[in-house]
Amino acid sequence: MSAIRRAVCLIAAAVILDLVLVMPNQAKGLVIGAVLRLPLELPVILLVLAALPRGAAISKAVRVGLVAALVAMVALKLADIGTFTAFARPFNPAVDLFMIEAGTRLGISTIGLPLVILAALGGALVLAVLIMALWWASGQWVGFARGRIARPLTGIAAGLGVLAISAQVSQTLPLPWHASTTYLAKAHWRSYVQTVADLKRFSIAAANDPFAGTPDLFDRLEGRDVLIVFIESYGRASFENPLYAPTHVATLENAAPKLAAKGLAMRSGWLTSPTAGGQSWLAHSTLESGLTISDQTRYRALLASPRRTLFHLAASAGLRTATVMPGITLSWPEGPMQGFHTILAAKDLGYQGQPFNFVTMPDQYTLSAFDRRVARGPDAGPLFAQIVLLSSHAPWVPVPEMIDWDQVGDGRIFDRWALSGDPPKVVWRDRDRVRDQYRQAVDYSLQAILSYAERHSDNPPLMVVLGDHQAAPFVAQNDSRDVPVHLIGPPDLIADFDAWGWTPGLVPDAQTPVWPMRDFRDRFIKALSTLPIEVAQ
Repeated sequence: MSAIRRAVCLIAAAVILDLVLVMPNQAKGLVIGAVLRLPLELPVILLVLAALPRGAAISKAVRVGLVAALVAMVALKLADIGTFTAFARPFNPAVDLFMIEAGTRLGISTIGLPLVILAALGGALVLAVLIMALWWASGQWVGFARGRIARPLTGIAAGLGVLAISAQVSQTLPLPWHASTTYLAKAHWRSYVQTVADLKRFSIAAANDPFAGTPDLFDRLEGRDVLIVFIESYGRASFENPLYAPTHVATLENAAPKLAAKGLAMRSGWLTSPTAGGQSWLAHSTLESGLTISDQTRYRALLASPRRTLFHLAASAGLRTATVMPGITLSWPEGPMQGFHTILAAKDLGYQGQPFNFVTMPDQYTLSAFDRRVARGPDAGPLFAQIVLLSSHAPWVPVPEMIDWDQVGDGRIFDRWALSGDPPKVVWRDRDRVRDQYRQAVDYSLQAILSYAERHSDNPPLMVVLGDHQAAPFVAQNDSRDVPVHLIGPPDLIADFDAWGWTPGLVPDAQTPVWPMRDFRDRFIKALSTLPIEVAQ
């Protein structure tokens, strides 16, 4: 091999290794300037490879380990990019591996199975190319340092480089170069260890429930129904982002006087969701359990614990419990474990219309079906129910319009909207269009639930209407995890919450205190129950 060709191969190999090392773990880091940074790991890797004897078993073993480690870090960085983009947080291998299956199902429902298979094949091809490129690159530098003096000196230099990386990552020695990949690996390992420890503490907390066995809970309801209604992806951005606030705030402000004229009172506040961008069930279970359920592992630990949800406690107090889940299309064994006696999943709601891509049915139909399929009134007994609305779930395409409630029927009337407009794969090429679709979808959900509240003002339930989480960061354009929560109901019941200091009406004041979502359960129970002193405190 000529000297020039050899030099080109060495440079190309170094560039390949460099690109893997400088690869960021957030989308905002994908800029040209990232390539110009010199990672501290690069010279160390090159020195280690150069000091190895060519053709020796130890050299192959080191190369295998190096390629495996670098491929793993590329996968971890890509996972981070995905979770930062969708959920505004890094990937956690201890609790997030289930996302592979969940993401596949979401992809099938939005872009179709053929494109998902094509994407998987493309990913496998990229992985194969990456492995081959790294194997070739590592092989170019093996044995570069030759001779009795050069090889030991190179090994010593490599050892000093390892010490430098250790000092930089531990922040004991400031250096002009950064070992960002090593630091990222260390951060993820620490996160993994901390998560395991947190889960042990969580299990202890879940085993202790201050309301377990407490009699006469919810006695202040005096037979009134309670509806806890989640609006998908409804967050603080609806009030602070100028793309959404003019629409969403106007809808709330227009509805408030109409509800007041019907004799309803309203209060609004803020809760901090345990998630952002998705994983709505974590927010649902946090609100219900009074514990922060921030990941799938905690969710499973909750289900296995003796912790009582709001619905368990309501059932123990003699209330009927139910949940309406239009987003559930598969078996859901977790439902009864959360205290629901009646479970209405998508197939149980009788919708005969076309789906709105991932959204199985529009919110107005969901609410109408709830009225038809869940008995209400004095003869049926008081109800404590959860309704999870779905129309404001991504991909927000297409968006229906409100119609006369008496025309809802079996849902086929909504086909005119379900079959209209561009599909998600077209809309999602333009992020501005995505944001505008989100604006319309949340506004539709607000219109649906507020119209429903007005429709039931003659015998009003106590309604808790809240967002589950903010939309994905590129949509919300807001780092907050706060979601609005509204209390709508009879004035005498709403008065029980005056001590909370929430804002009258449907638009929460920006200065209203923000509670962790986990605090809602206990405060809600205390507001509606005559409790023994030791429990009330």
